[in-house]
Amino acid sequence: MSGILEGKRVLITGVLMESSIAFHTAKLAQEQGAEIILTAFPRPTLTERIARKLPKPTKVIELDVTNEEHLGRLADVVGEELGGLDGVVHSIGFAPQDALGGNFLNTPFESVATAMHVSAFSLKSLTMACLPLMQNGGSVVGLTFDASFAWPQYDWMGPAKAALEATSRYLARDLGKQNIRCNLISAGPIGSMAAKSIPGFGELASVWDNRSPLEWDLKDPEPAGKGVVALLSDWFPKTTGEIVHVDGGLHAIGA
Repeated sequence: MSGILEGKRVLITGVLMESSIAFHTAKLAQEQGAEIILTAFPRPTLTERIARKLPKPTKVIELDVTNEEHLGRLADVVGEELGGLDGVVHSIGFAPQDALGGNFLNTPFESVATAMHVSAFSLKSLTMACLPLMQNGGSVVGLTFDASFAWPQYDWMGPAKAALEATSRYLARDLGKQNIRCNLISAGPIGSMAAKSIPGFGELASVWDNRSPLEWDLKDPEPAGKGVVALLSDWFPKTTGEIVHVDGGLHAIGA
């Protein structure tokens, strides 16, 4: 029996650790029949080592989503490897340390601008860089952390995720005529490299211990990866501009 991504070609960003959602997305995508290519920054060699743990070999290319030269050559590099693309996974987020950990009121604009550029504007930049390869339509899937709320310690990553969510909706609006869907997975907290960079992450994660209807495991990125793969597939052909929660149901529960 063929997988739900049989014949699909997918570019995946953000594979930094085996514990990341991006790694499990890549693993599941291969298991479901996709050909994939990975991007990495700032240490492609780290991603190359992690990629050896995937079911099949895959190429890793350097991509800084704030670098116009990198973005400009992306379609040529990926096109040579895969010929085209059917899916793109945006798993990129970064904020300087002074934009996190309870420093919201004192963060300088320069740090806020960096967080917004890397974590939100890059969804548009990456999608447009890949657009020439998506001649037959496709699916763009990003990862957010529910921006409807102000979370402990999350600070300026919260507004950055809110901008990411709005950017996805506008991309859905403008790319629908090309049969390109743009959706997000809103995942619960995972003990990934990105999480470990947030001072006081344990305080944020503890919210799930008290309020999540379904038991949430910080060490299990696979449910979120399955959500990404599902949105990459043809099983959501008329879903775009959507945010699918894979968070144990916490988003539906009050205090």
